[in-house]
Amino acid sequence: MSVTNRTRALESISTRVTPTYAAQDDGAAPIDYYGKDVFNAAAIRKYLSRGAAEKLLATIQDGAKLDPGIAGDVAHAMKDWAIARGATHFTHWFQPMTGGTAEKHDAFLDLNEAGEAIMTFSGNNLAKSEPDASSFPSGGLRCTFEARGYTAWDPTSPAFVKRNPSGATLCIPSIFCSYNGEILDNKIPLLRSIQTLKQAVARFMANFGATSEHIAVTLGAEQEYFLIDRQFYLQRPDLIQTGRTLFGAPPAKHQQLEDHYFGAIKPRVLNFMAEVEQELWRLGIPAKTRHNEVAPAQFELAPTFEELNLAVDHNMLTMEILKRVAEKNGLVCLLHEKPFAGVNGSGKHNNWSVTYGTRNLLDPGSDPRHNRVFLAFLTAIIRAVDMRGDLLRCSTVTVGNDHRLGANEAPPAIISMYLGERLTEILNQVEQGVDKEISSKTSPLRVGVVTTPSIASDDADRNRTSPFAFTGNKFEFRMCGSSQSCSLFNMFLNVAVAESLDYLSEQIETLDRDDEFDVKLEQILGKVLAQHKRIVFNGNNYSSGWVAEAERRGLPNLTTALDALKPLLDPANSKLMQDYGIFSSIELESRYEIFTEEYFRKIQIEGEVARDMALNLILPVALEEYGELIKTLTSAKAAGVSAGLSTLQRTVEEIGDKVDQLRYNADKLGAFSPVVHENCIEYVQTTKDLRKSVDELELLVDDRKWPLPKYREMLFIF
Repeated sequence: MSVTNRTRALESISTRVTPTYAAQDDGAAPIDYYGKDVFNAAAIRKYLSRGAAEKLLATIQDGAKLDPGIAGDVAHAMKDWAIARGATHFTHWFQPMTGGTAEKHDAFLDLNEAGEAIMTFSGNNLAKSEPDASSFPSGGLRCTFEARGYTAWDPTSPAFVKRNPSGATLCIPSIFCSYNGEILDNKIPLLRSIQTLKQAVARFMANFGATSEHIAVTLGAEQEYFLIDRQFYLQRPDLIQTGRTLFGAPPAKHQQLEDHYFGAIKPRVLNFMAEVEQELWRLGIPAKTRHNEVAPAQFELAPTFEELNLAVDHNMLTMEILKRVAEKNGLVCLLHEKPFAGVNGSGKHNNWSVTYGTRNLLDPGSDPRHNRVFLAFLTAIIRAVDMRGDLLRCSTVTVGNDHRLGANEAPPAIISMYLGERLTEILNQVEQGVDKEISSKTSPLRVGVVTTPSIASDDADRNRTSPFAFTGNKFEFRMCGSSQSCSLFNMFLNVAVAESLDYLSEQIETLDRDDEFDVKLEQILGKVLAQHKRIVFNGNNYSSGWVAEAERRGLPNLTTALDALKPLLDPANSKLMQDYGIFSSIELESRYEIFTEEYFRKIQIEGEVARDMALNLILPVALEEYGELIKTLTSAKAAGVSAGLSTLQRTVEEIGDKVDQLRYNADKLGAFSPVVHENCIEYVQTTKDLRKSVDELELLVDDRKWPLPKYREMLFIF
């Protein structure tokens, strides 16, 4: 019997020796190389004059307008710093609407009048570049022949050096727009939304007599991902071309024992994680937590909180580094939301909060019932999520998230908020105009072991089924997909909250600052809560009863990507974005065009890959098995053997039936028009039907002949 590529991969992996992790260069402690490849405050002060350094830091730290007069000095300093780090090239590192990042490298190399090689980098090089904009998604904003676009330096996110085996490149975080100024990236709307929210927060806090303070929108993005051996990956055309397995029968054991979650990390994976963290820390990315996730072969990396724009850039770098380091270690990192059917998908838990000076506005404090700033800020968020929940849902659309949402610990497609019983009771009191003592649930837990330290419980449990959950001093948006940029959902959240803060501020500004201020404030908050409390749900979001209850409350259930994208065309949402200067109506419509076109293209790619694999990999093996069984059956009958004939007959018929189903569904996929827009629901269903017949054949065909690595191998063998 011939040896399959799958068999060779298994043999190679079984004899693999786990490499020893190479510690950081020069024996330095991790704290010593943290931020070493970042043009941070320390590097700025070292390489720039004091005056130029203070002006640049004022822009970075305080949001001051950038002084164009220092661009040349900054460029010279940045070049010298980068060359000292081994850089030979520079690039404007930007985030077009492809879901990833983009870069065009230029060498520092130039020639002087004598023809001698010199290294140069000017203020113009730093401030602006001109990549070709014609081939990036624009949603109709640009014609293909209109090629000019601009990238421009974003000084609020520090430049960094990206290393490769042959050198290094200075990366300058940048915005990206068209020749006419239309937005072509994810960074410009995010930066605009941060400005908008900061202005609304400043106005809001002035109503409470607060002095002017530094305002920061912060984010901690937990990143989930899968790892598989690269040799398995190379035998799976579906993983290579779509990021997920289009075929694969479920193994007997997967995640049902929940023994992988927080389990001991395998040495090979731990080596990978350590190397990832080394690269992240060099880039000033505060990776803090690593652990096994629920599904086998699934893991999570979580950083500490940072200012939002920087956190988004850092998450984009994190995804890139996870992939690159995995390949270096003979692994592949899968960031698709649902690479394996039947087990947990991967999300990106978006932990969002706002600080005013040193104060976290979402910190309830020791007495949340009388913390009027917290109650008013929380009320604004409740209103924002209720009014603009459709935009939050829209922001989580990916083909992969369609498979993930509502299954295996991912929240459902219905936007709701979890606050916990105690906080909900406090808001009920505000709505009803009463003030009663609410018992705290922070008493020590008694576990019956005298040697253990005291464990104090929190006021509220956590709800893993809620899309938008309060978790003590922040909100965790759990609906986001693992492969997504954090930009879009944070942008919509910022604008929605800014709108509601302004709404409250308008009413609070009419109140007299007298002894009745607190009473009148609570009356305003009570009216808002009465109107928008429908969004609060503290129960099990997976229950069938919640679907009916949500419908009764009037909450939308946008289960498919195409339905979830329609809010981008809603005139009310368009007006909101225009009023706050985030998008023009045309720019918002262009997002709809880009996202829907991406959806159609990806499902068509999945269908074509599935059809190709079924006809060229699976069908020949199944027919070979079918033919051999018929020969065996015919020989047995000729020899007069009766035992086992019924089993042979049944197996032949089962394989023949599945082969017919495979061929029927493959032909049906092939018969669809090259453009599947009008038939996309049927196209997706036919792809699922084709999978069903292939997965059933996997359980019937001789295991030694099956060409694709199986779930039991990919999920468990490293």
